[in-house]
Amino acid sequence: QMSNSSSITEFLLLAFADTQELQLLHFWLFLGIYLAALLANGLIITAIACDHRLHTPMYFFLLNLSLLDLGTISTTVPKAMANSLWDTRAISYVGCAAQVFLFLFLLSAEYFLLTVMAYDRYVAICKPLRYGTLLGSRACAHMAAAAWGTGFLYAVLHTSNTFSVPLCRGNAVDQFFCEIPQILKLACSGAYLREVGVLVVSVSFVFGCFVFIVLSYGQIFRAVLRIPSEQGQHKAFSTCLPHLTVVSLFISTATFAYLKPLSLSSPSLDLAVALLYSVVPPALNPLIYSMRNHEIKDAL
Repeated sequence: QMSNSSSITEFLLLAFADTQELQLLHFWLFLGIYLAALLANGLIITAIACDHRLHTPMYFFLLNLSLLDLGTISTTVPKAMANSLWDTRAISYVGCAAQVFLFLFLLSAEYFLLTVMAYDRYVAICKPLRYGTLLGSRACAHMAAAAWGTGFLYAVLHTSNTFSVPLCRGNAVDQFFCEIPQILKLACSGAYLREVGVLVVSVSFVFGCFVFIVLSYGQIFRAVLRIPSEQGQHKAFSTCLPHLTVVSLFISTATFAYLKPLSLSSPSLDLAVALLYSVVPPALNPLIYSMRNHEIKDAL
């Protein structure tokens, strides 16, 4: 038993397996997913940056999304791969704090960006004549900066709060990366009440964005159903579906990870959910966006 958090110099992450062969299997599996995510997001970033036909608000936000996805998966997966390869579980105290901060920063910035992208689709479909004025290049830059900036502030708030909580239940984190719910499990009883206040703030934030996205899509679907031609409807839906898919995947997995009751908490379930919201979206998002999208296919 550790007496307090000041004596903790490192945390122990969850080991995927107890045998060297299985450790290596996890290493190769993670390497495959990681390289796929790097390649897919890298291609999208390159295509959007190099093809002037894709210099529109929708693709500008998609470029930002790919950058955030690259960051998110690079925060958690390489460290887990290194640990599997060197057969260790350790992560330094500073490394753990950095992981929590970067992961939260990129994840929350991504959520705010997805909210902005819902607004972009709303204006494109419901107010097409004002699209150029409402979403000029300066407005787009401001919105993207606001998403990144809000994510940054949010991560500062959460990380400083989590790491100021005294820990007295050892230093073993039941996850393959440093995740706030798992670190709070090590807190002394009653010490996590401060985090509850921060959680209330974040839940209201998340809920506010969620309501905004739902309302935007309500308006979008009403507008699309009024389009007389079936071809027009199809085109409008095909630009919205990828975004809607990504949002649903993102919100459902992250909400389950952070708000599921403790009675449901088992190491294997926690692990599956963490993989679902931290590793799967960055690898899948580029596919979801480019599968139905002719402009990106042409650019590639």
